[in-house]
Amino acid sequence: MPHAVTIAAPGLQALILCGPGSSFPTFTANPDENPKALLPIANRPMVWYPLEFCYRAGITDITLVCPPSAAEAITTALNTNPFLTSLPYPRPDLLSPKDLDQNTGTAEILRLPELQALVTSDFLVLPCDLVCELGADKLLQAWMVKSASLADLLGDPRSPQGQRSGGLGVWYQTKTATPVKGEETDFMATAPLPSSSVLPPKGSLFSNISNLVYSMPTDSLKDLLEEKNGFPVRHGLVRSHPRARMLTTHRDAHLYIFPRWVMEFVRDNDRLETIGEDVVGWWAKAGWQKGLSGKLGLDSIFGHDDDKEEEPSGARAGTSSPSEPSETPKSGGGVDGSTSPTKLDQARSGGKNISNPSSKASVPPMLAYVHPSQATGGPLIRRVDTSQLLLQVSLQLAKLPSLEEAALDGGAASPYAHARKVAYPEGVRPRTTITKADSLVAENVTVQEKTSIKECVIGANCQINEGAKLLQCLLMDGVVVGKNCKLTKCILGRRSEIGEGCVLTDCEVQENMLVEKKTEAKDEKFMSSSGLEATEQELKDFADEDEEDGGDGGEDDDSEA
Repeated sequence: MPHAVTIAAPGLQALILCGPGSSFPTFTANPDENPKALLPIANRPMVWYPLEFCYRAGITDITLVCPPSAAEAITTALNTNPFLTSLPYPRPDLLSPKDLDQNTGTAEILRLPELQALVTSDFLVLPCDLVCELGADKLLQAWMVKSASLADLLGDPRSPQGQRSGGLGVWYQTKTATPVKGEETDFMATAPLPSSSVLPPKGSLFSNISNLVYSMPTDSLKDLLEEKNGFPVRHGLVRSHPRARMLTTHRDAHLYIFPRWVMEFVRDNDRLETIGEDVVGWWAKAGWQKGLSGKLGLDSIFGHDDDKEEEPSGARAGTSSPSEPSETPKSGGGVDGSTSPTKLDQARSGGKNISNPSSKASVPPMLAYVHPSQATGGPLIRRVDTSQLLLQVSLQLAKLPSLEEAALDGGAASPYAHARKVAYPEGVRPRTTITKADSLVAENVTVQEKTSIKECVIGANCQINEGAKLLQCLLMDGVVVGKNCKLTKCILGRRSEIGEGCVLTDCEVQENMLVEKKTEAKDEKFMSSSGLEATEQELKDFADEDEEDGGDGGEDDDSEA
């Protein structure tokens, strides 16, 4: 039975954004019936991971935000899926604003009236595809110590001596022991926080917390480098943060802790489309770029209208984008992927940290937690927004010791550990090979003789027939694998069927698809053409257009002759 959360609640709200899953074309071709949030990661629905992350920290005021068209499928899963129904009470709420569709930007979501009315306190924003072993309590502790305002926490943000609360975001290294080809990255620049004479508590994240001064997706950075023929650096950035580090191999986890005033900031700047690039990017720049806070309306939010040097006109008033600064380009072009400090600190400031003049309305800091490389054995933090990441992260989680194994060893189990590696051993026939150290086999799975399952995740109700060999595969619920099949690095959708003797490598199979027997394929996506066929009217219209084009082409040929 589900149990209630008993640890102290931190008083924050959590918003989990359930997107369309456009990067999973094989498995979310119909995002209303098969939303991305319900794709399985290591046999659990994707949305289970951010939900568990919140409950682990005592955050129970949780709202899932999705388009109205996907609400029915997600509601059904919340009421029937055993992993979701076993989560603690109170249950998460589901909000589907009427103007939200599959193409709405993340900042635009926060600007919707339903969200503006919903958020009444400091809050977390998470994507539905985030897998984060790191405890949210540690992130909250770092935010409260390094960025939260006592005046805000006590409910008196207009106190004359009260500095407003800042924010905290999470970034992680993509260059891991098992890198994924083509994984997205983000460009970020950070500056160290003022040193403290007090040693941080053991196990805290303080040593990995820094001030975010620049942030944009790598694609935007490439466009900027091409346009400017180099990376332009503002003098104000160098003066304010001479020890800035520029990182190019990390990725924004889209996990943010925001103060309530961010909702006002988003509401007042209707040109902000995304949280990561626009909201966080503008905020980071406003901390050091003179006059930008006034143009963004931050001075008005913080109650310092009299101190503004320029009339606030929002992001739409012609200020340069964080991705398009009007600085002098840095000669030589390009950005170093290492974490060494920028070379401009000595040239621009003579080795001294010259502070940038600021108005009375100082901008609260936007902090960055930069997660250490997972090669050191730290907690897993990863977004799972492509098929390759779905497979890689599922296989990585399958290697975690089960609760049963952890109890025997006397060690602490991961929050993502399953009770047993093979949930239904009665379904496994003799003379089979299943490497339990790196595999997961769910409930009601039948495995016939002479089969080999190595480094795989097998969903519930699957049938693996005699002689099949599976290596590094992910099978969703209800998959049937025929006799003597050989599958390597494949992802098989729900209730798909693989015919006898198939040899598939690096393939994806859509749900309910039948792959004919003896099929041999590599790097293919098996998808149904249902819904793609042209209607009779469309065929007729196409024929009419073709005839018109053909007639025009004949006249052109005659005239040229």
